Amino acid sequence: MFGTSLIVFREVLEAAMIIGIIAAATQGIPTRGRWLVGGTLLGLAGSALVAASMEVIAQFADGVGQEVFNASILGVAVLMLAWHSIWMASRGREIATEARLIGSAIRGGQKNLSMLLVVIAIAVLREGAETVLFLYGVAVSGSSTFLEMITGGALGLAGGVAVGVTLYLGLLRIPVRWFFTVISALVLLLAAGMAAQAARFLVQADLLPSLKSPLWDVSGVLPNESAVGAVLHGLVGYDAHPAGIQVVFYVTVAVVIAACMRLANQKQSVFKSQLQVTT
Repeated sequence: MFGTSLIVFREVLEAAMIIGIIAAATQGIPTRGRWLVGGTLLGLAGSALVAASMEVIAQFADGVGQEVFNASILGVAVLMLAWHSIWMASRGREIATEARLIGSAIRGGQKNLSMLLVVIAIAVLREGAETVLFLYGVAVSGSSTFLEMITGGALGLAGGVAVGVTLYLGLLRIPVRWFFTVISALVLLLAAGMAAQAARFLVQADLLPSLKSPLWDVSGVLPNESAVGAVLHGLVGYDAHPAGIQVVFYVTVAVVIAACMRLANQKQSVFKSQLQVTT
């Protein structure tokens, strides 16, 4: 449930930030609300189509083998989470600026009001499609029941909308980058946990060696079935008795994503420093 809440909260917050910034920059423009709502509804409709296509893909993959299919879905989710985290580290600070500039251009007449619908629809569709993929990965990993995913999704949605609205109203004084720093760290661990689950499925399909199974067993101290174990499993991929290959996948993915995020941050800082010098 907590993994689901984290994913939905992050994606909803990003979309809400873009919508809120553009809405604030276009205040006073007649009928802008219709374009904002229309763009949001279009994005949600596109996300629903993506969700429906996942079921179609699952039906086509019936003959592939459930373990291989599940591992493939988790692998794609891990790659998307990694790309998303690295992209946010390199361009996250520019998102607010770009959204504000678009809103100002519309307000000043340089861009047509219909641009609101396009920008909002794309933002909502992108975040919605990513949410569908990530939640499908959570589902096949078996870390949450359907009820827990619904509950976690609702909590994440409510939290993301609440923070987005608060930012729009100017009531939140905490820098937004703090939110994304904490969330990015948790998403990194979530991606590593999904990678470990993918490795477990591939071991079950006899496509990977287990490298000793289990590598350790702490189920007597903190079993997977306990409340704390279930929370940690859903949030960071905790396993009381993992196979050696699961640990290899977990550590490798976590280190690679962290290193790439650090490199992206460094390049972004260097670029901004050079830009300030030239200007």
